[in-house]
Amino acid sequence: MAALLEVRDLKKYFKNKAGLLHAVDGVSVALDEGKTLGVVGESGCGKTTLGRTILHLIEPTGGEIYFEGKDMSNPKKRELRQLREKMQIIFQDPFSSLNPRMSLSEAIMEPLLLRGGMPRADMLKETRALMDTVGIASRFENSYPHELDGGRRQRIGIARALVLNPKFIVCDEPVSALDVSIQAQIINLLLDLQEERSLAYMFVTHDLSVVKYISDDIMVMYLGHMVEKAPADELFSSTRHPYSKALLSAVPVPSIHNQTSRILLKGELSSPVNPKPGCRFIPRCQYATEKCSEPQVLEECAPGHFVACCRYTEIN
Repeated sequence: MAALLEVRDLKKYFKNKAGLLHAVDGVSVALDEGKTLGVVGESGCGKTTLGRTILHLIEPTGGEIYFEGKDMSNPKKRELRQLREKMQIIFQDPFSSLNPRMSLSEAIMEPLLLRGGMPRADMLKETRALMDTVGIASRFENSYPHELDGGRRQRIGIARALVLNPKFIVCDEPVSALDVSIQAQIINLLLDLQEERSLAYMFVTHDLSVVKYISDDIMVMYLGHMVEKAPADELFSSTRHPYSKALLSAVPVPSIHNQTSRILLKGELSSPVNPKPGCRFIPRCQYATEKCSEPQVLEECAPGHFVACCRYTEIN
């Protein structure tokens, strides 16, 4: 059975005065219905750009995007409109992503109005049902975004993403701007919605604790490249790439008896502008050799576990 979403060798480059900035450089992933792919990495590694390129919010420089088995790499205007009903996004900042001049019901209803073909009374009924689904009381129907707290605003963002019954949602750090207690509520809401609607998520985040809880598979990105991908439990128990090891060492452990030793990365970041063909982690990697200057290839080191490091067998 074909994957719901398949991305092959996806690239997104941006022009600047110094040359081409390789924001996403040859990423290939597949995602099945009802599953979650967590995407982690430092700021600037290309996580958000990857999600937005898949959705065609920004156009890819190269590569292929298949959705439900159809090639959607260069969709026509009508195809793109239909595609966006099935592929949605939940933005990081729920305040700036909502129109301050629209009430909550208007914000949720807007995609239905743009699609058309439904009486307004039915649209309002669907909107109220979604507000109930995401946990927003009906008394807030005519409220505006500035009148709500961050958690409620994010619930409206989730309702807006759900209103067209999509199959795939990019969750672009949807809990990073929220308090910890509210984060847990939003994560559990997303999991409940996934179970009810068989949604597929690409969950972009900095929080490794959150990504382990919600993800089936986790992909680690570094300066536009995928450096490691594995099932969530496998990645945490058998990390192979030096960069992934450093990331996981920074996760707080809630115990004074089982503290892990922190791996402190030294050295300068490689430039993502006109990068050299080898591993981009070389300047910060304590295990780097001349062999690392050659192009790195993703290898399957265990079932479903891929790593792009020519020395992973020597350092593990």
